[in-house]
Amino acid sequence: MNTAVKDNRRLRIWEMALLIGLAACLLAGTMALGTQDRLSGKVVRLHVLANSDSEEDQALKLLVRDRVLERASAILEEASDRQEAESLLRRALPELEAAAAREIAANGRAYPVTAEVVEAAFPTKEYEGFTLPAGRYLALRIVIGQGAGQNWWCVVFPPLCVSADVPAAALQAGFTEDEVSLITEENEGYVLKFKAVEWWNALRSALDGGE
Repeated sequence: MNTAVKDNRRLRIWEMALLIGLAACLLAGTMALGTQDRLSGKVVRLHVLANSDSEEDQALKLLVRDRVLERASAILEEASDRQEAESLLRRALPELEAAAAREIAANGRAYPVTAEVVEAAFPTKEYEGFTLPAGRYLALRIVIGQGAGQNWWCVVFPPLCVSADVPAAALQAGFTEDEVSLITEENEGYVLKFKAVEWWNALRSALDGGE
């Protein structure tokens, strides 16, 4: 067998290996995005943006967070799924905005504040007892003043950030046992799966022109 034929065979083997690898990546990416889509369809995030990164504004952000989280958690006790949670939050936006404004005024600031329910992009985020992959999620967003400071993220529905039993709260909100296992880091390979979600979301954003 001459050298040219051997080289041609080696090239075909490499091409097949690359195609198999690409197919595996596509499958993993599709599965990872499917996991993120299912999770995002079951949660509402809480996103609080501080006026600035000054020490005072960051401390105020946490006070506003506590006030809004307390009231929102009480409102969402009646919610059985994300759709109902969204409806309750939208109706309560004026009340939540007023609660945030009272907290700001009580701390000697005159910043405006807005409360809205929006879909927003979030990075992979580790919380105490659970982790959520990067992606787009529905969020209750509170913007204090210019909203130019470091922000705070958590989950307002189900009440994972205030619950003493994250798995129970997630199951009650409709998570499957596999999804609970994944977000509570009991599922082997969750880090790789969440990283795959980040890669595929970045690719999807690039293909969409950064939207």
